[in-house]
Amino acid sequence: MMFNSTSGPVYLDYQATTPVDPRVFEIMRPYYKNHFGNPHSINHVYGWEAHDAVQMARGQVADFIGADDDEIIFTSGATESCNLAIRGVAKAIVRRRMSRNKFISVQTEHSAVFDTVLDLNLEGFESVILPVGSDGLVDPANIESVIDERTALVSVMAANNEIGVIQPLDDISALCHAKGAIFHTDATQAAGRVDINVDAWGVDLLSLSAHKMYGPKGIGALFVRRGVPIDPIQTGGGQEKALRSGTVPVGLSAGFGGACQIASDEWAEDTIRMTELTFRLTKGLQKEFPDLRLFGHSDLRVPGSLNIGIPGLSARQVIEMVSDRLAISTGSACLSDSTKPSRILLALGVGPEIAESGIRISLGRFTTNEEIDVAIDVLTGVGARMNLVQ
Repeated sequence: MMFNSTSGPVYLDYQATTPVDPRVFEIMRPYYKNHFGNPHSINHVYGWEAHDAVQMARGQVADFIGADDDEIIFTSGATESCNLAIRGVAKAIVRRRMSRNKFISVQTEHSAVFDTVLDLNLEGFESVILPVGSDGLVDPANIESVIDERTALVSVMAANNEIGVIQPLDDISALCHAKGAIFHTDATQAAGRVDINVDAWGVDLLSLSAHKMYGPKGIGALFVRRGVPIDPIQTGGGQEKALRSGTVPVGLSAGFGGACQIASDEWAEDTIRMTELTFRLTKGLQKEFPDLRLFGHSDLRVPGSLNIGIPGLSARQVIEMVSDRLAISTGSACLSDSTKPSRILLALGVGPEIAESGIRISLGRFTTNEEIDVAIDVLTGVGARMNLVQ
């Protein structure tokens, strides 16, 4: 029951998406064939079965992050979860005529947060975007310098989608709560790679996506701590505690719950494997490319995440040369068609030419030693062709 990429290029783009774990696929299968009821139909057994499946999945997602079942809202994915968190708080502020109007985030956030926070400027809110250091980490002191009694929400992602760095969430949450501000984190890239606990992190809102953790595409979740002021941003039938209207997809929910259960059981083992494989890849490439650049903090990063630059080569050059053998990327899949240097790498303080060299290589549950050795050989071959290997 393993994913096999032998029929095509070696897949090393797990931060873009993960294959559905075969065990997850089997969990989902019955809900597309026999148990197809609407989970909101309360008058017959088909609806009851579907409802029970959704509730079981809700409990599995909740257990995965240390939350309670009634604090989990199913969405279509992390982008919707982030929008619901940020815009939902903004809408609640307006409706309740609260005095807080400042939203704070950082330069390296995913566009689902970065663009949403900036967009609130058009609605009369104040948006503050903070810098990060050359290692990709935000300094809590910078947050402390701008957070005040007017701050409604601070959003800082748990692990970066391009460079994998892990932010000091517990320190940030303490600063937020000292000023009465809400703290949101996009934990999409952390799920299944680090231990997530909403109480230990001190978060009030947390976003997840199933397809980043071996579940299906098209479903995510938002953790909403009890008492957090948040309003729906779409109207409809009032499902999901009236925060997210729309029929909850039973099969996707079941798959998401199953993926969370597997991650709960296996994340520590996966972490050890991915750490070892990342070390193998890094050392192998550094042997061939002594001047290899590593973007982001060398230690405070999720296992399986590597963003490198080969001096003298642009990332697009490399990717075009290896596309028949390796599936790697320049960064976020959402912006993969952009010709501009990565906003994330530029935020580290490097110039455009260096930023254009950034290659994201991300490993996962099904990556093997053999695939890592193939990656080293293929990338070394590129260097040899370009006379960059010693």
